[in-house]
Amino acid sequence: MKKIKNKSARPSTRKQGAKRSSAVPAEAVSCPAAPTSVWINLCALAISLAAVIWLREYGQHLAVKTQALVVVAVALALPIIVLEWLFLKPYRNPSAGLDFRRKNHSLRRTAVKLLGFYLAVGSVAFVYWLFPEYHGSFYDNYFSVVRAVLPWWMLLAVPYFYLLDGAMQDPKDSYWQLGSWIMGRRKGVSGKAIGQLYLGWLVKLFFLPLMFVYMGNNLNTLLNFDFARLFGSFKAVFDFTFNFLFYIDLLFVTVGYVCTLRLFDSHIRTAEPSFLGWGVALIGYQPFWSLFSGTYLKYDDAPAWGFWFWDTPAMYGIWGTGILLLIAIYVWASIPFGIRFSNLTHRGILTNGPYRFTKHPAYISKNISWWMISMPFMVSASGPEALRHSLLLLLVNFIYFMRARTEERHLSWDPTYVAYAGYIEQRGIFAFLGRWFPALRFGHGRLFNRGDGVAPPEPLVIGASVSGSSVSQSNVTGAAGA
Repeated sequence: MKKIKNKSARPSTRKQGAKRSSAVPAEAVSCPAAPTSVWINLCALAISLAAVIWLREYGQHLAVKTQALVVVAVALALPIIVLEWLFLKPYRNPSAGLDFRRKNHSLRRTAVKLLGFYLAVGSVAFVYWLFPEYHGSFYDNYFSVVRAVLPWWMLLAVPYFYLLDGAMQDPKDSYWQLGSWIMGRRKGVSGKAIGQLYLGWLVKLFFLPLMFVYMGNNLNTLLNFDFARLFGSFKAVFDFTFNFLFYIDLLFVTVGYVCTLRLFDSHIRTAEPSFLGWGVALIGYQPFWSLFSGTYLKYDDAPAWGFWFWDTPAMYGIWGTGILLLIAIYVWASIPFGIRFSNLTHRGILTNGPYRFTKHPAYISKNISWWMISMPFMVSASGPEALRHSLLLLLVNFIYFMRARTEERHLSWDPTYVAYAGYIEQRGIFAFLGRWFPALRFGHGRLFNRGDGVAPPEPLVIGASVSGSSVSQSNVTGAAGA
């Protein structure tokens, strides 16, 4: 891919008799348009929260962690889908690869795609059956919903695949290639495309059950909370707001992992291809976090912030409010995703909301909040113990820093992300860090910047479609360095 250089690196000159200036302002880089609308997502969030109110008043007969969860998730996803279809028309995005003026339907090709799709779903079911992690009661609610939805999902896949097959500009997608490979037809089949397909499914099979269960727990707390407790108790206000904010985050996250559909341009373009990228992402989630945090990264086994400020109500309120503001920024970073949230995948480039100011608002706000919550520097035992806990939290921060850098490297093969990174380098609130430490600037396919004169490496992965309307968790979700 041709390297896109930052225009600010080349000073402009005047040739109309004026003397050259050594301090000519750099040419401004514009920010690419986002594929989502924050206003649409906020409207859908209001509808979903109205569904929560309805559930509190009239939906007590519904099982909270299954049926009620589906109600609020649909109440978020459906308005986003409808409003985007009416106003943003995502099916017209070049990244969707669709043209409904085409009449290129093929029953044979659709059958091959369905074979690949059913094989991919069967592979996910095999993983769930194989590993003991998924045999406990923790995931029971998730699997009860899957068992109820799966037959209808398999059935609706037939008309869906046939409809899209006729409109796809490149109908021989990764499902077709997987189906062809199973049938023994290897001509035109790409092993990398099949690998990317399975990596995308691996992301879904790992993260969706976790987010589903966590969201169910937060929804249960929300539906059963006694609002009378909020009067006269900042602790109750803090606990409710903390849970409520993370409920909103988990709502968008869960919907995002479900709604990976090309028809709405929310499909997975590419998945993170490197072991490093997967490692630094998965270490922060169960069951891996329990292993590493308990053995190597236990920074929070001392009294937390409430212990230190409980006897000073004013500071308790100020410090707690600061924590909530950081969590609010973290949740604000999830809202622009709409139905496109996903770790370790490229589903378009977010440039709206907080991503207008920095590439990784979620990671920055979350890591700062951990310092305010755990306060590892306040361990009462001794100074060396406080230093040890602080260094452990710095290691956790470094993991997220590397997570950010690997996400940037993954997304760097999309010209839209390159343009966006150039904009942030000029206009982002942390742009000064790139000027102070050039290695932290956008790496153009590498983890760290090596200077403008260094050619970019060969791509680790190239998506089926990269374009100007194409979302990761860091901006995402993803959701990398400031």
